[in-house]
Amino acid sequence: MENENGVAEHETKKHKGKHDKPKPWDEDPNIDRWKVEKFDPSWNGGGMLEVSSFSTLFPEYREKYLQEVWPSVKSALKEYGISCELNLVAGSMTVSTTRKTRDPYIIMKARDLIKLLSRSVPAPQAIKILNDEMQCDIIKIGNLVRNKERFVKRRQHLIGPNSSTLKALEILTCCYILVQGNTVAAMGSFKGLKQVRRIVEDCIQNKMHPVYHIKILMMKKELEKDPALANENWDRFLPKFKKKNVKQKKVKSKEKKPYTPFPPPQQPSKIDIQLETGEYFLSDKTKSAKKWQEKQEKQAEKTAENKRKREAAFVPPEEPVKQDRNVKNDAEDVAAMAKSLKKKAKEFGKQKMDETVNAEAYLAETGEKPPKKKSKHRQG
Repeated sequence: MENENGVAEHETKKHKGKHDKPKPWDEDPNIDRWKVEKFDPSWNGGGMLEVSSFSTLFPEYREKYLQEVWPSVKSALKEYGISCELNLVAGSMTVSTTRKTRDPYIIMKARDLIKLLSRSVPAPQAIKILNDEMQCDIIKIGNLVRNKERFVKRRQHLIGPNSSTLKALEILTCCYILVQGNTVAAMGSFKGLKQVRRIVEDCIQNKMHPVYHIKILMMKKELEKDPALANENWDRFLPKFKKKNVKQKKVKSKEKKPYTPFPPPQQPSKIDIQLETGEYFLSDKTKSAKKWQEKQEKQAEKTAENKRKREAAFVPPEEPVKQDRNVKNDAEDVAAMAKSLKKKAKEFGKQKMDETVNAEAYLAETGEKPPKKKSKHRQG
């Protein structure tokens, strides 16, 4: 029988077998599944059937140190049934299994040991890799940046001033970190190594500065202490840093001079200049006195300049003159008043002239008779 999609029902059904049943140890709180159990030699009593070996080269400057520490390395590997050989002619270290080897994974640990020794890790620290709970990671950083100067600058950001950044990363990640040449060697747990690799790659690729990673790790350490936040997402508590584009100084390109097949004229030497000025023929005493005089003049100029700079701080700044808006209005009012006064004075003068005209002459011209004056005394 087929369903709507044309797939048989017996194919979609999952047959549950005995292996799908829950086991009694699946939910046992006493079992720690992340714990690495120490190897017991009784688990592999027969030993190894085949011989496995690894070899690695080391730089020339490590030859003297490896000669000194090789007895301690040999004795540490002998406890686990691993034989080692230091070849100074070929510049290589070799480790291989023997009949006494019981742990099959110890050869991988021995391979990591000689890798760390070749990358300038001290022997006492490198021997710790033989422990089951210790792991290592060698991060190659030389091919992440093309520009050599930029690579050196970013690698210094990882180390920090007086190795302070590197020490902080070691404390927060619980890992041993060594920056050497084009590689970064780290030793610790799987969780710490994962954090170290991310921090190193972000720093060299200029994605995030190690200081920001340190801040995030410190906040995570604080959040781990709170049991209420153990099963929650911490993204809302962690800071988010935005990348800023810093403007770089533009390199001034030199102007190309026109090509001439003739070489430039030879510049005069110091002796030639002394011969021209006549200083060459002066005595040593005169030369020293002249130098002392020039030095005194320069000191006096410098002293005067410093004094001028100091006094400049006490000179009060010029206050800007505020123009009052009412001044302009007052000036306009005065001009209008003067104009009106002139007009009134003109009209007044005209009026005065009209008053001085002879009334009789004016009436004679018009033909009107002057009115008779009434006598003060009444006629009886």
